Amino acid sequence: MTKLTLTIWILCLSFIGRAQSYSDSIAAYRGQYMKDLLTEKDGPITAGDTRYMRFFPANASYRVVADYTPTYGARPFLVPTHSGKQKAFKEYGLLKFTVNDTAVTLHLYQSVDLSGGGKKYLFLPFNDMTNYVLTYAGGRYLEIDETEILGGHVTLDFNKCYNPYCAYKDGYSCPIPPKENSLPIAIFAGEKMFAKNIGN
Repeated sequence: MTKLTLTIWILCLSFIGRAQSYSDSIAAYRGQYMKDLLTEKDGPITAGDTRYMRFFPANASYRVVADYTPTYGARPFLVPTHSGKQKAFKEYGLLKFTVNDTAVTLHLYQSVDLSGGGKKYLFLPFNDMTNYVLTYAGGRYLEIDETEILGGHVTLDFNKCYNPYCAYKDGYSCPIPPKENSLPIAIFAGEKMFAKNIGN
């Protein structure tokens, strides 16, 4: 084996190892996510429901770095929910990034109810072109901890996006993603439609 061939072989093994490691990390994340749903007080699923949960295969191309621009002086506004109630949020900032060779912008929010707490959990609801077909019609969510924003950037991993409780059953007040967070592309990552509700 020549040195060049050996180098290429080592690089290939390294790439495969990284890919497997990332897939394993996403699998572990999703396993914990399902456990958390089961232990959540008034959670939406039972242990038997987990067999109906579906996810896209882990795909590192949907893990992107976004440019973050803070929104100063944002006023609270009401977001409608699937139950008909409204929840108060305020815009926290703008996230600009490229995915599937398309430059897009999402608005990042913070719940007014949580804004006075210690840790600041930020809310990123969105719709995309997979809704109604492969994913829940009411959109999907990502959460970000404020500490994840570093130097004007934040990593968004759409492999970790999840369904609102309303995707599983009625009776919850799940925020409907604002129109400005409707992406003109398909995000083939994260959680799919809950199969129990479509008879599969």
